[in-house]
Amino acid sequence: MSDPTATDGPDRPTATVATAETKSEPGDGRPRSSRAKRILVQTGIGLGSLVLVLGLALLILMGYFHPGNEHRYSVAVAQPLDDSPLRGHRVLFLGSSVTQGHRGESFVDYLARIDGLAAVKEAVGGTTLTNDSDSSYVARLHRIATDQTFEAVVVQLSTNDASGHKPVGRPLGPGHDLTQYDTATVAGAIEHIIAYSHQTWDCPVIFFTGTKYDSADYARLVDLIIEIKTAWNIGLLDLWHDPDMNAVATDDYDLYMLFDGIHPTRAGHKLWWTPAFETYLTEQLT
Repeated sequence: MSDPTATDGPDRPTATVATAETKSEPGDGRPRSSRAKRILVQTGIGLGSLVLVLGLALLILMGYFHPGNEHRYSVAVAQPLDDSPLRGHRVLFLGSSVTQGHRGESFVDYLARIDGLAAVKEAVGGTTLTNDSDSSYVARLHRIATDQTFEAVVVQLSTNDASGHKPVGRPLGPGHDLTQYDTATVAGAIEHIIAYSHQTWDCPVIFFTGTKYDSADYARLVDLIIEIKTAWNIGLLDLWHDPDMNAVATDDYDLYMLFDGIHPTRAGHKLWWTPAFETYLTEQLT
């Protein structure tokens, strides 16, 4: 720090600089830099603690400490069924975080492990049916190699379109050119996916809903897919209205589902959702 009496002229006296070790903070007798360092250390500790707390909170929200995500429910320890009727059937699954699953393990992976289903999983968390980014269902569907063979295309009715308040639109029905379906709306995106899958792989299309949770917006999309099912004669695994799925005991539900009511845990995927898919896909594919 320069001496305040110093001038800018050529005869300016040499400025004196108080070293951090010698100049003290008035009133407490401690060197100024020591106090500054102490404040910085305390601030750093405070920020570090905040980051740690936020990180732990995020992990909790993502279900990392949920009992339903324990290793005993993981795909790795699931026992294969040698006589499963689904063994060897090749199915494409298109979806978002529910299809992706906790740490990449969802009902799709249990079907592959337990039943020997030849599953191809195209799932990216946070994505939507509506085609408003290069990670949307529509965009990703168009990037899948067309020379593959599938016995069915199974599509998740995404909750992200509901939570993101995407425009719902009105279905046109079959018989239109692909470009006529407005993929900026949920209805148009669904119909585009159905038409494209029929044209590209000549196989059935099956949609599935989530189990029931508190969302009027998603309930509206469930009504929409039921309407489209009738018009297009597609398959629909309607977990939303399934009385058995919704009659699950409270303790089991707490084990099977995260706090949001949308994302199943490993236990939920393995013990709750996978049996429903096994039953439905066996009816559709065998």
